[in-house]
Amino acid sequence: MTKRRGSDSRQVVGGRLRTRVRSLPLGLVAIVLLVLLAGCTLPASPDQFGTDREYGDLGEYSPEDTFAFDEEATAELSEAELEQAKYRAMARIEVVRELRFEHDVELEVITREEYREQRGESGTASPFVNEFWRGTFVVDGETDANQELDALYGASVQGYYTDDRIVIVTDPANDGVRIDRDTLVHELVHALQDQHFGLAREGETLDERRAELGLIEGEANYVPELYDERCGEQWHCLAASVPTDASTPEADDGTGGEADVDGDGDGDANSDTDADTDTNEINSGLFLSIYAPYAMGPEFVATLHDRGGWDAVDAAYDDRPTSTAQLIDPERYPDDPVTVDVPDRSDAAWEPITVGGESDEPRTDTVGEATLFATLWANGVIDRPLTAGAPEHSPYNYSAPETSGWAGDTFQVYQQVSTDGDEGTNANTDADGGEGGSDDDHEHHDSQHAFVWQLTWDTPNDAATFADAYRTLLATHGATLEDSNSPVPGAQQTIHHLPDNDPFAGGYAVSVSDDTVTIVGAPSTAALESVHDTVPTPTPDSTAATASPPARAGGAGPYSSPVPSAP
Repeated sequence: MTKRRGSDSRQVVGGRLRTRVRSLPLGLVAIVLLVLLAGCTLPASPDQFGTDREYGDLGEYSPEDTFAFDEEATAELSEAELEQAKYRAMARIEVVRELRFEHDVELEVITREEYREQRGESGTASPFVNEFWRGTFVVDGETDANQELDALYGASVQGYYTDDRIVIVTDPANDGVRIDRDTLVHELVHALQDQHFGLAREGETLDERRAELGLIEGEANYVPELYDERCGEQWHCLAASVPTDASTPEADDGTGGEADVDGDGDGDANSDTDADTDTNEINSGLFLSIYAPYAMGPEFVATLHDRGGWDAVDAAYDDRPTSTAQLIDPERYPDDPVTVDVPDRSDAAWEPITVGGESDEPRTDTVGEATLFATLWANGVIDRPLTAGAPEHSPYNYSAPETSGWAGDTFQVYQQVSTDGDEGTNANTDADGGEGGSDDDHEHHDSQHAFVWQLTWDTPNDAATFADAYRTLLATHGATLEDSNSPVPGAQQTIHHLPDNDPFAGGYAVSVSDDTVTIVGAPSTAALESVHDTVPTPTPDSTAATASPPARAGGAGPYSSPVPSAP
């Protein structure tokens, strides 16, 4: 099989999003992750392993090994014991995954203090990124998206994999290092993936990178499930999890980059963290968007495994998923999403933000089904527990009638043309798309911005259902309906206004044409036509435009948390 390795594999897998689901007052588990550092290296063993050996045959180590520390629920391992635990886990992973490690994996240990000293903080998000998250009603217009990511990711990291190296971040123990089975096995699976397939992602949009991450993290969560099934009767194992003194996030402890959001920031850095946070303290829409690959990826990989064994999973690395819709509904894989082109209908007062450099090509991104679900759920439009209907290998269910007909979308940001002759519109070009990149073109941060978001759906009814949902979202925030009269007889277009005192203030136009929904957002309703002269066409009847704001789950007020109680 062709290996796909990239020079950016360190960046892509510098930290892994990881969670253990616990019953919280509001039923949501917060996650965190992030990137690299160095520590004290444990004694290494021979780098290369033979390729003509049986699965699990690592010389003096085998899957059947038992050690004294297996009986301890909170074992503190010495360096020698940690090495034993690592090699035994590698042998067992080979048996479960039916894939051999090609060479050794370095294991390092650093203290949490060292980790905090060496991690960086993100800069200011670009206008494109801020408008992307504002238009999707995930981060409001008064908040910098990177600051929101910092607040979300600030927590305790237990470990991560990067560049043939697993780093364990631990609090000081009396006699050794604390590590749990889930963390060790998960990170070793990443090492195995890297040796055979590479961990660099090639997706150009946020949604495509989320999908690729769903394959990578999905396998890294699914293999430990199969591993755990053998613990007890067949194998003596380390404790599945161990208590830590750093399980509570620190309010001022931010992370650099966009957690895959991709820190890749895309949540991608393969870092194992254990941080439970009250949902009043986190952005639940942003969390659910980032967490989608980790929640839905295991079910996607399990489905591939059921269809064609590990050969089918191996093949997926050469034909990676391209949308989170494929994670949510594996029957959609490997069909690609629809390409959506956004025509430029702006007048001279507005121009698209471009990709930068010498290119004048407009910068665009794709929101995707998972993030659509995240924003509608977080804003109370989808009103059900996240766990309701969750598939066997996933903690949450990201499927809903309002979003399940998604076929493709494109989000494009506009900037008001400068009146002083300076019309530069460069935006940062980091590959993270709509996730926490910073922008060096700060002179344009004070300009006004707008967006055009076009979505294609499987059927006209799917399009109308989502348009109703977005209008309900606007109504939930207190939007007034400015105009529901269409210039075309029989057609429907609605214009909405959110007042200046609302953090999402501005004008919004929502129109439907057959299987396509077009949403335009601008600083005022008067500017909408200037940004995008929408030409509406007939669509199925919609009633959500004038509906009263629905009661939001989790509280009585329009801005109370929508997070349901734990089941």
